[in-house]
Amino acid sequence: MSTLREEIQKATEVLQQGGIILYPTDTIWGIGCDATNAEAVKRIYEIKQREDSKSMLVLMNNPNMIERFVEEVPEVAWDLLDVADKPMTIIYPGAKNFAANLVAEDRSIGIRLTEEAFSSGLLSRFRKPIVSTSANISGEPSPKNFGEISEEIKGLVDYVVDFRRDEVSNPAPSSILKLGVGGEIQILRK
Repeated sequence: MSTLREEIQKATEVLQQGGIILYPTDTIWGIGCDATNAEAVKRIYEIKQREDSKSMLVLMNNPNMIERFVEEVPEVAWDLLDVADKPMTIIYPGAKNFAANLVAEDRSIGIRLTEEAFSSGLLSRFRKPIVSTSANISGEPSPKNFGEISEEIKGLVDYVVDFRRDEVSNPAPSSILKLGVGGEIQILRK
């Protein structure tokens, strides 16, 4: 079995080549790619069989990265990140520097900061945000762990990370908050 470091290296190489990975995150397993690569993003929409008008969230592991990809971070975002005690996705207004087909029509983007070992290590190595969307065909239930991911999905990605595959926990999805330009907060999922 390969080490965490070796898996991060393999996944980074796939992402750098515009590939799609299946990987563990701080919530459920995700399908991911370089969030700045429009071709890779398009492939994920094809794998999930969903329209690209439904935007996907991205993972980052460093709050400083948010400022490179959001025009103006509402002040309240920093307070929310400070008090978060579980995974939280914040939808920010004014996305920039992402693949155009990843950003919602209102120019918003969902970003979650991760501290989980694999995804955080991968982000440190890759140095760009990574798309994270549930490892299922659109409309089907989201798999709670690796064992529930369909063979079809496993066969459609370029690399399946060999880390945390045996876990059978039932992770909760992240909470989702949408921030307005003026810092107003809308709770989409608790």
